[in-house]
Amino acid sequence: MNANHQDQPLKVYAFAFGLFLGLCLWKFGDPVVLDHIIIPPATWEDFLEDAWPTHWANWILLPLAVWGLVLILQRGALPGKAVLPSKWLWLLPLAWLAWQFVAATRSVVPDLTVSTLWQLAGCVVCYFLGACLFARGPLTRWLLAGVLAAFAFCLVRGVDQRIFEYPQNYQEMAEGERVGWTNFPPAAVVEMKGEGLILTTNGVDVANPVIMAKFAKGRVCGTLVYPNALAQIILLVWPVSLALAFGATRQLRPMVRWAAIALTLLLGGAVFFWTGSKLGWLLGIGLVGVALLRLDWSKKLKIAALAAVVVLGLGVFAVRFHHYFAAGATSAGARFDYWRAAAQITAANPVLGTGPGTFSQPYSRIKAPTSEMARLAHNDYLEQFCDSGVIGGVAYSAWILVAMTLVARKIWPRPEPAMDGPPGKKRNSAPNTPSEGHFGDKNPFRFAIFLGLLGWFAQGFGEFGLYVPALAWAAFTLLGCLVSRN
Repeated sequence: MNANHQDQPLKVYAFAFGLFLGLCLWKFGDPVVLDHIIIPPATWEDFLEDAWPTHWANWILLPLAVWGLVLILQRGALPGKAVLPSKWLWLLPLAWLAWQFVAATRSVVPDLTVSTLWQLAGCVVCYFLGACLFARGPLTRWLLAGVLAAFAFCLVRGVDQRIFEYPQNYQEMAEGERVGWTNFPPAAVVEMKGEGLILTTNGVDVANPVIMAKFAKGRVCGTLVYPNALAQIILLVWPVSLALAFGATRQLRPMVRWAAIALTLLLGGAVFFWTGSKLGWLLGIGLVGVALLRLDWSKKLKIAALAAVVVLGLGVFAVRFHHYFAAGATSAGARFDYWRAAAQITAANPVLGTGPGTFSQPYSRIKAPTSEMARLAHNDYLEQFCDSGVIGGVAYSAWILVAMTLVARKIWPRPEPAMDGPPGKKRNSAPNTPSEGHFGDKNPFRFAIFLGLLGWFAQGFGEFGLYVPALAWAAFTLLGCLVSRN
């Protein structure tokens, strides 16, 4: 049996799992701590248009995980030295997940903890599936087919929100308030009141000012819970989309190729800009800088290009968000309060925390009066400390640090070590090695995945992507692909 035929079950599985990750991006874009308030769809129209309860994703992942385990056992690809280059790459995630279950025994909100445990277990499962099954280039591409299709749909949804949906909704709501909501059927008005779109103030039905402000600002969220989550998936997936747009279209006609590249650049760039994510924009500048430093340019040219990117990026940032800072940067101030509370909760519960996913319960008692209530700490790393104690926080942080460091060392070109030999004698180059003077993986496809992961985990310092199936499960699958020896 030839190798190509042996790979067929893996290709089918990689494609199926990629479709599942794409489904998550389409339908499971809410954090799992909100699962209890997501109304299950009742009609076919609801199934297509509305988000699905996040716990449905668990029951889809479970049979896929069993299928993957069977393939791993058939190929003898269990985690170990043959698959992962360091024992810490499998010990740390298993230790972290095990400690989550220990911390769950002291949870202050057991229902939230159960939902969170499913989510965190899914992250570890996706990580090991990526490492054991999807690491080879062709299989990673089969995996990404479904992810990129859903990503494109998410971006198109964002464009629709910006150009059509939000302006139309704003106009209809303003008109409804002006004419006493007679422009809506009575049943629709009742439904809008139930959803909080219409509020009754002093006996008068008015449009919810928070919703109206959302429509007026035009910050898009695509298929995800809110704009910053969309920015996070763009940081994760857009680099590899660009790598494929430039690399996989070389055989196409020039006009078709450049049209595909331009569409990828414009669609991703426009939607990223429309998310209005401050942290996302700053991280985007940093990722462009990292990409520039890796190019085979002279040092002077790299410095000049990097300076231009920083100056231009920060200039756009200053113009784009000057109203936000003039108004007091309220969301940034709220995050500092979340982080202060997370540290305070950790200090009060250093061993087991308050239970996975339970930040909101203790925070409600110690929040600053001016801060908006939050269900998560808006920092994946601090959340581990306050939810599962110091051991849980250290285990998670160490896992990500070790994994990303090892991937960076493997991918980033470095000066080639000197070889022993007679003076003046050239070293013989081995076949299929990188260009002389550097070693390391120079594959732009894998570097693009690394760049996306770098942005995603960095944004975890200000967001809660770890608790969103659409974001975390794709990220940890790709992380597994990169850390693997395969």
